[in-house]
Amino acid sequence: MCKAVIPAAGLGTRFLPSTKAIPKEMLPVVDKPAIQYVVEEAERAGIHDILMVTGRNKAALEDHFDRHWELEQALERKGDQLRLRRVQKSANLGNVHFIRQGEPLGLGHAVLCARTHVGDSPFAVLLGDDLIDEADPLLETMIQTQQQYGGSVIALMEVPEDQIHLYGCAAVSSLDGADKNGADENVVRVDSLVEKPAIGEAPSNLALIGRYVLAPEIFDVLEHTGPGRGGEIQLTDALLEMARDPQQPGGGVTGVVFAGRRYDTGDRLDYLKAMVRLGVRHRDFGSDFRAWLMSWIDSEEGRGRPAGGQSGDGEQLGH
Repeated sequence: MCKAVIPAAGLGTRFLPSTKAIPKEMLPVVDKPAIQYVVEEAERAGIHDILMVTGRNKAALEDHFDRHWELEQALERKGDQLRLRRVQKSANLGNVHFIRQGEPLGLGHAVLCARTHVGDSPFAVLLGDDLIDEADPLLETMIQTQQQYGGSVIALMEVPEDQIHLYGCAAVSSLDGADKNGADENVVRVDSLVEKPAIGEAPSNLALIGRYVLAPEIFDVLEHTGPGRGGEIQLTDALLEMARDPQQPGGGVTGVVFAGRRYDTGDRLDYLKAMVRLGVRHRDFGSDFRAWLMSWIDSEEGRGRPAGGQSGDGEQLGH
């Protein structure tokens, strides 16, 4: 696996007004932007050529993965080697390239924009809203699965039945016969896919999370995939076509059912949960933060809203 694609053209409307002038991918998760976690994940999996598909007002992404000479020189003069290394790290994460999507036509179209850069080899797609814990090698497992079975591989995760309508959903079956070939029980055959099924109509509780390893033939399918749910070109629809016809070139879709730690930064509440879960494990202040959090939960403020919680402009704090 030599290349990865990171779609990053979304407007981040769920986080307005924070994302009015700042790309949602640059919102901090503890002490670095969410997008850096994703690029670091690709690096750990041995992928050093990364293409970000961006849109308007995303220049901050390019700046973050570039050198900042003035800041580096200032830190060098101060002798602050720790912060200097942190600043330089993002610029040393492989070869990060950028291309604009042009029109917001959906995830499938964003992936299609990467065709010239990717070429004719399998490639990974990582969505920036889903962060996978560095101790859980999901992408590495998916790459190995694609090398063993060919076709495309998607990451699946069990979610509560009352939440499956928020995701793409997969109908799966066990690998059998020669196909199984000693496969892990968490590797399954994908028989069908549906994007955000209506409540009560989902074929399973297995949700697609934001990791894919795709056969290059997906581009040919995306070329003739029309708008689907939401009027957008859905990657799920193209994968459905490949799952239905495993005999076509690059056909067949395999799923890896993931039971590790995933942090959803695309929802405000889940974003806060991700901050806490990663914060209590931080090497510099995690233990102190955990101790404070435990004491705060038992405090009057932690048990309920304190009186007089008004912000300076008259709005309630937290709204």
